[in-house]
Amino acid sequence: MAFPPGEGLKALLWKAAQSPLVDRLYAAPGNAGMAPLAELVPWNGDVEALADWALGEGIDLTLVGPEAPLVEGIADAFQKRGLLIFGPTQKAAMIEGSKAFAKGLMERYGIPTARYRVFQDPILALEYLEEVGVPIVIKDSGLAAGKGVTVAFDLHTAKQAVSNLLSGPEGGEVVMEEYLEGEEATVLALTDGETILPLLPSQDHKRLLDGDQGPMTGGMGAVAPYPMDAAIFRRVEEEILKPLIQGLRAEGVVYRGVVYAGLMLTREGPKVLEFNARFGDPEAQALLPLLQSDLVELALRVAEGRLKGAELSWREGASACVVLAAPGYPENPRKGIPLHVPEPPEGVLVFHAGTRLEGGVLWSQGGRVLNVVGLGQDLKEALERAYAFIPRVGFPGAQYRKDIGLRALKRG
Repeated sequence: MAFPPGEGLKALLWKAAQSPLVDRLYAAPGNAGMAPLAELVPWNGDVEALADWALGEGIDLTLVGPEAPLVEGIADAFQKRGLLIFGPTQKAAMIEGSKAFAKGLMERYGIPTARYRVFQDPILALEYLEEVGVPIVIKDSGLAAGKGVTVAFDLHTAKQAVSNLLSGPEGGEVVMEEYLEGEEATVLALTDGETILPLLPSQDHKRLLDGDQGPMTGGMGAVAPYPMDAAIFRRVEEEILKPLIQGLRAEGVVYRGVVYAGLMLTREGPKVLEFNARFGDPEAQALLPLLQSDLVELALRVAEGRLKGAELSWREGASACVVLAAPGYPENPRKGIPLHVPEPPEGVLVFHAGTRLEGGVLWSQGGRVLNVVGLGQDLKEALERAYAFIPRVGFPGAQYRKDIGLRALKRG
């Protein structure tokens, strides 16, 4: 079994290693935290080359962590060689690769979302801004690692965001949306293109600082399960997930993998903020420790188109993931910081993201470096365990939020 890279990949690898179906694990290229679980495979990002390697090694199943290889067509390359892969094709992954494509799909199939316009011309975009005013949400239509969104409450900020995205020599594309009010939540689901199996709802914390202040990031922490009303959860499945998968199928695209629905819970009901074509990061770190079902068996059923009849089993309790990011993240993260990660106590897990091991020393190698996950009988205990362990981690200058899960605690 092989795994292309991703910051949340360690959680997938950790969960897959528990499966009795697994004989050997590979991670390409992996990081220091994955080395005890898998053989690390050098990889420069060429999806065709990795598919050739997998064919030569006789890899039985590949799970894809991040979005970039999916949008580049890694699933197509593997399927062309007769290899099983858990992840959508290039066409299906466009629900994340192009926000303009995703919005058009939602419009065609009546999926609730914010009103929007798409622009490539900066002059037309700025004229539209003057017409509709603020607040407004401005998004880079392409992949932006979770950081290409500006929520503007004044015209200066809005115009600056448009200029930044459209003024480059190669141009660009922006999606401009109405500002939605409510609380954000996430629902992921496994699907083989017909059967849809929703996971527990969760909640990400996108902004860098406490109180949802500061710049957007790839995610500073997540909790699961999020206390979503059962009726709302059913609406997410019936009004969002099913129309998405059925709509893609009607257009000749069979979606096999995990689909991520980022939601705003408005007064009118759940509306889609974004779709992703893979496990969310850090949602995966919060969800997978609660999953009792065999992830590898589920992934095989998805890849082979036989998810029907599968059921999910969850452990009781809750989990909370707190991200430790490098100083300077997200604009200019510092690398090369020596780290010390002690053995976590019972009820705490540590998933590596941007780390490397060199000369027997663990070093920071990215923006989001470590994920500390607490498990508990309830969310309060899970948070207490995560936050009690963080001061024991040696990571000078680490940035992390102190209010992960507080909204969910109040709601619950």
